[in-house]
Amino acid sequence: MSDLSQSQTVSSAASAATHSVKKLGLPTMMGICVGLVIVQGAMISALQGTGIGGMAFIAAMITALILAQFNAMSFAELSLMFPEKGTLATYTQKAIGHFPAIVSVFAGYVVVAILALPVEMFLVDAMLGQLLPGLLPEKVAPLLILGLFTITNLIGTDVFAKVQNLLAFVLISALILIGLVAITGTGEPQPSLTGPSVDWSFGGVLDGSFIGLVGLALWTMVGVEFICPLIKDVKSPNKNIPRAMHLSLFMIFFIFLAFTYGASLYLDIPSLLESPLPYLDYANAVFGQAGLIIATIMALAATCSTMNTVLAAVPRMLQGMAEQGQAFPQLKATNKFDAPWVAILMLAIGASIPFFVFGIDSLIVLVIAATTSWLLAYCVAHINVMVLRKRLPNHNRPYRTPFYPLPQILGVLGMLYIALNNSPTPEMTQMVYSITGGILLLLAIIGAIWVKFFMKRGLFEADMN
Repeated sequence: MSDLSQSQTVSSAASAATHSVKKLGLPTMMGICVGLVIVQGAMISALQGTGIGGMAFIAAMITALILAQFNAMSFAELSLMFPEKGTLATYTQKAIGHFPAIVSVFAGYVVVAILALPVEMFLVDAMLGQLLPGLLPEKVAPLLILGLFTITNLIGTDVFAKVQNLLAFVLISALILIGLVAITGTGEPQPSLTGPSVDWSFGGVLDGSFIGLVGLALWTMVGVEFICPLIKDVKSPNKNIPRAMHLSLFMIFFIFLAFTYGASLYLDIPSLLESPLPYLDYANAVFGQAGLIIATIMALAATCSTMNTVLAAVPRMLQGMAEQGQAFPQLKATNKFDAPWVAILMLAIGASIPFFVFGIDSLIVLVIAATTSWLLAYCVAHINVMVLRKRLPNHNRPYRTPFYPLPQILGVLGMLYIALNNSPTPEMTQMVYSITGGILLLLAIIGAIWVKFFMKRGLFEADMN
């Protein structure tokens, strides 16, 4: 197996030399991870969680950080065992078959991306509308942004990397700036809050009630595995893939720690919980009239970074699936820049349709439902690691999960708990689970038909080719 790994490495290097593509270094890789995770929805979740729990939410964030590190461990081990573009589909077909591979990727990544991107587009449209009222018609600016990043990703990973480095720098700088200015009080003076302030006592930690906030906290730390589909385009993947994911998660945790604590000094609990855009209220309270500009920069950088990363990663998942016969063969087509142009265009068009068809309130419910499948995809990744440890004990593993199988077992239990408790209100629970069930049922039917009649394989027949 080591000879096979070496030949793959040589082949990859030769391919890179042929295309003269500059490999993505660790800073760019961390920019991808951070830029995908820190979206506007994550900022809202962090501020709302702080309003609900205070110190209990910090304990929930620590728990979520541990679970997210477990997810990163499984994806690092799997991606380096099989350094191919299919990511979760590739690993799953080799562990438990093509059917769960197709369902887990489409449910956990493709559907989520198509529904989540329009939410970010709606939010950034609202922010730009407040900053520059009447400059552009409604919905035009997000569509222009989507078109821009579709083009940059069609040009290839070199342009993508330069853009992502800039976006990540702007996003991280803005978040750190607002947190530090708020904590130090160097902007607007810290006010005397009129409403109830955030509870920073340890009551919610000691009585265990923080567990109920872990689901909300996890949404501030999911998505670092999006670096894995780019494995052929990264420098020193054996070292940098796991390093990028693990370091990015710690960076995200500390950024949100400062961000949320600073918010508690300027906003009371009702402001954190009831505002549709609490980070805008936060920026206004800290920076005064300049707050709208700072908040818009944060929102714009978060949306652009997410859009750039999703359009780079998810099409490569689809390309890898097409190469394995798990999706339409057209999706494996590449242009002269080695970019999967059909898959990129399909995803861009797919994300624009809900942006026109639905309103933001409807989309948020759909996203909450779809992201339950994302958690199940993490469960599948953990199961893949355990199955392949048994089935391929001697396979070359450049990265091995520490303390195996504890991270995988705890990871599965954690993801299932959060999937069962991911609805923000009891009233929404039935709707969320109905939509999630509908998504999974539809994908299961399509996946079963594809595997049985087009691929002519058993549903759970492992494929080691």
